[in-house]
Amino acid sequence: MTRKRTFQELQAQQAPVAAAAQRRRPIAVLLDDIRSLHNVGAIFRTADGACLEHLHLCGITGVPPRDEIRKTSLGAEEVVPWSYHPHPEEVVARLRQRGYQIVALEQTTASVDYRTASYRFPLCLIVGHEYNGMRESLVSLADLSIEIPMCGVKWSLNVSVAFGIAAYEMCSHWAEGVMERG
Repeated sequence: MTRKRTFQELQAQQAPVAAAAQRRRPIAVLLDDIRSLHNVGAIFRTADGACLEHLHLCGITGVPPRDEIRKTSLGAEEVVPWSYHPHPEEVVARLRQRGYQIVALEQTTASVDYRTASYRFPLCLIVGHEYNGMRESLVSLADLSIEIPMCGVKWSLNVSVAFGIAAYEMCSHWAEGVMERG
């Protein structure tokens, strides 16, 4: 008979130390001016679940330790590597020099459906401000712009939800490439 696993079973499944030691997927994330600490926390938690390599918190994006981040992240900020940078353009330049594909999750005149995009790893996914999106200077630095098609009356999703959808799609593409290589 199927049953829900207990908290103790889930906790024993993977201790935080073991999770932190896992090989991280070659996906960095740049948060550009994310104003809600709850969104930052949700992104930390999703980045932990997807085992992403690094979060670059930029501009006005809040940084740990903050109760609002921890409330949503449930402690993921302690295991996901992160750093703060006032100027996101400098982060993009450094990552590009290291061979990262720069991917903007933004509705632009050149955006493609996130499900059919051609991803190249390592990559850096950029997500922007909840209302204004990412700054124009970052859009122009991106190698690729992706968007999530919307069918309702609203033209966008919450930033942490959109991030989760895109991040897991990218992880799926990465895993397919790993399986193909053998």
